[in-house]
Amino acid sequence: MKTKGNPPGAGPAAVDRSWHLARNPLEVDVAELEYALMRAFEAFGRWQGECLASVIDLVASGPENAMLHIIRMHDRPKTIKDLARLANREDIPNMQYSLRKLIGAGLVARSGSGRSGVTYSVTEKGREVTDRYADVRASLLIKAVQSVPDFQSRLQDAAATLDLLTGIYEQVARTAATHRRFHG
Repeated sequence: MKTKGNPPGAGPAAVDRSWHLARNPLEVDVAELEYALMRAFEAFGRWQGECLASVIDLVASGPENAMLHIIRMHDRPKTIKDLARLANREDIPNMQYSLRKLIGAGLVARSGSGRSGVTYSVTEKGREVTDRYADVRASLLIKAVQSVPDFQSRLQDAAATLDLLTGIYEQVARTAATHRRFHG
């Protein structure tokens, strides 16, 4: 039985909450959250790209921008393993491509070797760009969210919920991987 989510006789103004992924009200709520996450992810990526483009002439994807800020985080060098763990990524070849792009733009420097361990840190130019990015972020994003009532506690709740969901998704992804069918 498919749940429509509309109360009987609700009329044409009712919102259709049916989803092909949902068979009951809990599944509808999870599907709507996932759809909101997809939209938020894309909006966040656009925001990151536009914010970065306002301070440097560089076309960078959201993940590349995130990598720049993760490298700058706490102003200490990071290995690719650190970056993968901090960004919750496992696509090392894509990360290496992004690192080459950031190095080519003069924002990141690579140090060390395979034997001693390779680390990445922001250059002086990278520091200036990330500082200007923070200025634009404060003047646009932070100014916008300050007008939302009780937004700081809502942000804290949202971050905790997203952390919880990250753990749940990671666990069920591992479980799903054990149930893959052989396609041969």
